Amino acid sequence: MKADKFAVIGLGNFGMSVARNLAFRGAEVLAIDRDLERVDMLKDEVAYSVALDSTDLKALMSQNIMEMDAVLVAIGENIEGLLLTTVLLLELKTKRIIARAVSAQQRIILEKLGVKEILSPEDEVGLMVAERLLNPNMNSFMALPDEYQIVEIKVPKKIIKKSVGEINFEDHYQLDLIAIKRRYEEYEDNRKSIVDHVVKRPNENTIIEASDVVIILGKSYDIEKFVLANN
Repeated sequence: MKADKFAVIGLGNFGMSVARNLAFRGAEVLAIDRDLERVDMLKDEVAYSVALDSTDLKALMSQNIMEMDAVLVAIGENIEGLLLTTVLLLELKTKRIIARAVSAQQRIILEKLGVKEILSPEDEVGLMVAERLLNPNMNSFMALPDEYQIVEIKVPKKIIKKSVGEINFEDHYQLDLIAIKRRYEEYEDNRKSIVDHVVKRPNENTIIEASDVVIILGKSYDIEKFVLANN
């Protein structure tokens, strides 16, 4: 199967992390930055690592940037570089452009340019940290429209050893139980290891175990009420 081809422009901490993770997942990654030292740091981890000025149209074209399935513009502090690079990618009719915005102003400008996918990783991390501070039982969450969230929560004490039918997530709490992340002991070559697996579509007879993490969909205040009522 043909590997997906991605370019990451801007190799700060964020860009490097994305490039490494894409390569680890089997994608063909072209990593680009002006700084030769940053480029060298990734040369053994990605398919191609190139030092060039991404605001130079000919330099971008020399890397066949138009053939990429997607290009992430992860340039941070250099606002001019971010915007000029994005404009050139738009002119080259790049298939898919994802741009990082580090401020509300940058987001507005990128939207005006016609960029459809804009990331604000600092805001997303800040929101995640705030949620985890407010609710220590929460492992992760994804915000959705209309105040809905999908969250991973360590099971509250009062529902341990109860069945899903007894708990009745939907009627009692207005929540949907999507799945359960459960720990299992597995043995290989007489060595014991603890491995997480997903219990998909748990039924009413599924018993909640102490080490489980429940993955639920609901409104933020209903999720909070569920946790407070059962701890």
